[in-house]
Formats: sequence, structure tokens, C-alpha cells
Amino acid sequence: MDNSIPVVSKIFCSGTPTMLMIRRRPIVVNGGGFVVTDLSHNVVFVVDGCGILGSKGELMVKDGEGEPILSISKKGGIVQALSTRNKWNGYLMDYQGKDKLVFSLTDPKSCIAQSAPIRIHIEPKMHCKNWDFEIGGSFADRDCTIVDCTRKIVAQVCHPHHYSYLLLLQLL
Repeated sequence: MDNSIPVVSKIFCSGTPTMLMIRRRPIVVNGGGFVVTDLSHNVVFVVDGCGILGSKGELMVKDGEGEPILSISKKGGIVQALSTRNKWNGYLMDYQGKDKLVFSLTDPKSCIAQSAPIRIHIEPKMHCKNWDFEIGGSFADRDCTIVDCTRKIVAQVCHPHHYSYLLLLQLL
């Protein structure tokens, strides 16, 4: 029996393994980011905020209709500056803007710790260990695996050899 709970909403969950394609958009002044589609090329998600201008450390995840779902912000401050890891917070969006903290993510920021995994903590903190999901490998190299706190693989990113411009994300 699966006792998984959705991080954002059941609307974005599938009861069966799902293949998604991730395509990087060109970095331009206000653009960049990623487009996530299903195998029929229907847009499922869009990630904005990877362009040259705009708020540094701010990402926006939108659904296939262009409606904001999540705002992801990089934490700052003196404690963050002295830390060996970057911390990002993900907020569920509502009609008024940032609303509810749903997860935080920590990733290594020094070249020494680059092999350290990225850890995702779901809010409220009521899950196992000190993290709920861990990303091992390299998203940039199109070779990473996402596991839950029981080490069950929940998603994999791989680079298909015949498509040099997209990634396949398999949600298990």
C-alpha cells in the first residue's frame, strides 16, 4: 500500500509511471528556463527565472495553462553566506502571491562539495530522517536519480541518445 502524499497537489500526480521531456529554453534577457512536456508534446510545466535579467535566485513554476504553481526563492543573509550549502524555499502560489511554504531544498555551493546530494525537506516536517527526497547525480549532465527517505527511486533523469536537446524524466 502506497502512503505517499502529494507535495503540491494531487492534480500533478499520476498513479502510473510517467515519462516527461524537459527542454531547456535559450537564455535570453527575460527568458530561459525549462519547458516540461508529456510524450504527446503537451506542456505540463514551465520553469521561468533563468534569464539574464530579473530577480536573481527566484524561479517560478507554472502549469500547462501558464498559471503560477510554485515560487522558489534562494535564501540569503549572513548565515547563508557562511554555509557550505545553498538553501531554496518553495512556496505554493495562490491568487494573492506567495502563500504557504511547502518545501525547502539544500544544495552544495562549493566545488569541494559538488558530489554531495541535493536534499529536499517537505513542510511541515513530519517525515523520516532530516530529509524527504534526495537527488543524486547531476541534473546538468542529464544523469540523476531522485529517491525518497526510504531510498525508493521516485524519479530518474536520463539523456536519450537520439535527442540531444531534451531530457526524459521518468516518475515512478
